[in-house]
Amino acid sequence: MKLISWNVNGIRACLRKDCLNPVVEKEKPDILCLQETKAHPEQVDKILSDYEYQYWNSAKRPGYSGTAIFSKVKPKSVAYGLGKEEHDQEGRVITLEFDHFFLVNVYVPNSGRGLPRLKYRETWDHDFLSYLQNLEKQKPVIICGDLNVAHTELDLANPQENYNKTAGYTQVEIDGFSGLIKGKFIDTFREFEKNGGYYSYWGQWNNLRARNIGWRIDYFLISEPLRSRLNHSFILPHYLGSDHCPVGIELF
Repeated sequence: MKLISWNVNGIRACLRKDCLNPVVEKEKPDILCLQETKAHPEQVDKILSDYEYQYWNSAKRPGYSGTAIFSKVKPKSVAYGLGKEEHDQEGRVITLEFDHFFLVNVYVPNSGRGLPRLKYRETWDHDFLSYLQNLEKQKPVIICGDLNVAHTELDLANPQENYNKTAGYTQVEIDGFSGLIKGKFIDTFREFEKNGGYYSYWGQWNNLRARNIGWRIDYFLISEPLRSRLNHSFILPHYLGSDHCPVGIELF
């Protein structure tokens, strides 16, 4: 099974640029998870017809946030949000249950320029981990999406100048991600690549992408029992159309 995740930074803009079709045609994922869709499904023409099972969680605020999953495999159940009203107005989580695992597609809140939402982010991280741990009591979990944090200095090009100053690399956010790792979730990319220089997001200024001055903030994490099924984890920086690129895993 092949799963791909991508923060498309607006699905309508992505479709105008014909960004999705090249990924689907070349990579042929069984399940495609998108973040920052910024649209309700009725605002988008029917797309990806090969994916029979399509699920959207859109923010109440127009043109903001949102997630979607396109699957060739029928899930046993579907859930939206974390089950807490304070978190579930922005369309940030979709959970699909399959026979052998839960798949959680997430777009974690950004703490914002100047860090106005950092305290909220701390609460989110705590509640998100609790949500995942409750799922794990039933079966293993795969988490994918834009987690809006670079976990270590290997995961961004300029760690020193961003530490505790820039959203995505404060100690609060790092600790939130570390909570997932301490909770026995595995950063799949680090199972295959121990070095830095691999990023999934680049700011849209100063030619940062061409210079590879970026951040790795898009992830696939898996429960420990799924480690033996992990065949590959990868980043696909050659696909354009968003300030993020797709990431993915293959499972035996």
